[in-house]
Amino acid sequence: MRQRWLLIGNSRWHWAEAAGTGLSVWHEAPDAGEVSARAAAPLAWAAVGPVPAATGLNEAGRLRLSEVPLRDLPPWLGIDRALAGWQAWRDQPDRPVLVADAGTVLSLTRVDRQGGFRGGRLLAGLALQLRAMAAGTRELPALEAGFGGPGSAQKPLGEPWPHATEAAMLQGVARGLVAAIAAAASEAEQAEAECRLVLTGGDAPLLLPLLEPALNRSMALSWRPELCLEALAALRPPAAADGAAPGEALAPAPALQPQSPALRPGRDR
Repeated sequence: MRQRWLLIGNSRWHWAEAAGTGLSVWHEAPDAGEVSARAAAPLAWAAVGPVPAATGLNEAGRLRLSEVPLRDLPPWLGIDRALAGWQAWRDQPDRPVLVADAGTVLSLTRVDRQGGFRGGRLLAGLALQLRAMAAGTRELPALEAGFGGPGSAQKPLGEPWPHATEAAMLQGVARGLVAAIAAAASEAEQAEAECRLVLTGGDAPLLLPLLEPALNRSMALSWRPELCLEALAALRPPAAADGAAPGEALAPAPALQPQSPALRPGRDR
């Protein structure tokens, strides 16, 4: 039996499947995700975006916010933020962390060294900002798919001071997001020493080359492309399919946690 996990996002469905000692991951448009769900129901799933009834997803398999073992979670927090924050913190539970999830919305989530939620920030992501500029003006173009959101990682930013309007839009929005992340990281480090920055989300590969030089030298940075799916697999490991109660499924599942190496360790403080 295939062991799969599903996170329904705002613009894409995110899948993981147990593959040897790790996870195989892929991302689909909602209509393709519905087909996949009907073909092979996930072991566990969570949702930020809308859940179509036609998929037949079992409510018993749905991971709820109350199952994510972060302290001081408000009941309104999006489960993607809770999953990402918990997974990033549990990698080094003796150090605070700021998670920057560059998806449809750029979310910034702080977790203290005790594993407690310490707030965050939300702002429109790359694709949303580009669409807003096109919708709110007469002259700015609607950029084709691939500028922001799915596929944006395949298009490098190129010249920092472009002449073409489309490239100028992309540069402006991307650099604005990077500036917001860097400022938040600096403030988080001031609030709690030794804070780390973990970057995830679909637009992370586009922002990453700009982000590293924008950070304080003391800030450790790592890129974790599948942070939420890693957390979902850890909270609902395959053993949970054999009748374990939800509370019994909270033990880590190291074999199902692929990790990206730290990009910059930062200096000892």
